[in-house]
Amino acid sequence: MKFDKSLLKTVLFSLGVVAFIIATYQTVLENDLPGNYWIYMISLSCWLPLQYWRRQEARRAKEIEVAKQVAALNRAADKKNAKAKRKR
Repeated sequence: MKFDKSLLKTVLFSLGVVAFIIATYQTVLENDLPGNYWIYMISLSCWLPLQYWRRQEARRAKEIEVAKQVAALNRAADKKNAKAKRKR
């Protein structure tokens, strides 16, 4: 059985949103932010891994893009060097 990371992301996001809504409701109802702080922390602990994974994916995508650009520049330089060698 293969683990589906997108399902984990969806569950963490949903749990974070629900915890935030519950914490906000309880805070407004009881007018007690320090008493409901732990619920906000549950929400934050669900969102932090999501942000970390998104930044990792963005960094990987940027690295791939830079690698493609470097490869294209190397190909152009190789063609230019090959033409210069033929002219000699």
